[in-house]
Amino acid sequence: MKYFTFNIIFLLLLTTPQFSQNLEDKNVLVVWGGWDGHKPKKFANIIEDWLKTQNANYQIAEGVEAYDDLDSLLKYDLIIQSVTMGELHWKQEENLTKAVKSGVGIAGAHGGLGDSFRNNTSYQFMIGGQWVSHPGNKVKFEVEILKDQLTKGVNNFEVETEQYYMHIDPNIDIIAQSRFTSNPYPWIENVVMPVAWKKKYGNGKVFYISLGHDPEEFLSYNEAWTLLTRGIIWALR
Repeated sequence: MKYFTFNIIFLLLLTTPQFSQNLEDKNVLVVWGGWDGHKPKKFANIIEDWLKTQNANYQIAEGVEAYDDLDSLLKYDLIIQSVTMGELHWKQEENLTKAVKSGVGIAGAHGGLGDSFRNNTSYQFMIGGQWVSHPGNKVKFEVEILKDQLTKGVNNFEVETEQYYMHIDPNIDIIAQSRFTSNPYPWIENVVMPVAWKKKYGNGKVFYISLGHDPEEFLSYNEAWTLLTRGIIWALR
């Protein structure tokens, strides 16, 4: 935990001056679970260390039982989710989507938000996209930064991770993207795919970034951490 805290404080010093909103006294729910391969607990630990530096009022919850009660969800300003695959009961889906539609923000990364609950299409409609493939598995690619309030001072950067191929909602506001090569599938050469986006869902805001197959990536790539944390803050109620 000390390792995480040191890195979070270091990254905070690099990124905070460029984005003035903050999480102080905001009520945040961090939900983790699902497939262990994406290390959801580690992601939750990294986020928790950062939330401490932000003086947020936060709660960490393991499992989607956190979505059982709508009234409880409505007390939060933001939900940060890291649950790859997993199952969501129709009532939990209804509670979560209603909470966001009412104004509670939701944010997350990689499969923890963009490949959750494969049978829940209302959830996917809210998020704005769904993972379908990562051609070549772990590859090197460039993240192209687009002009936006969340990307000020952030330059294009190269990463080595899973490059997500997603089915997306045309209504999303893309702030970062990448381009696929012909390896291993020639028919997707030069396909441009969103890497990070923001969108509205009713009165709520949604932020997603597809990086983070291993949550440590956010500690290794300053640009990825900046996008993630700015997006989380943007999504606040």
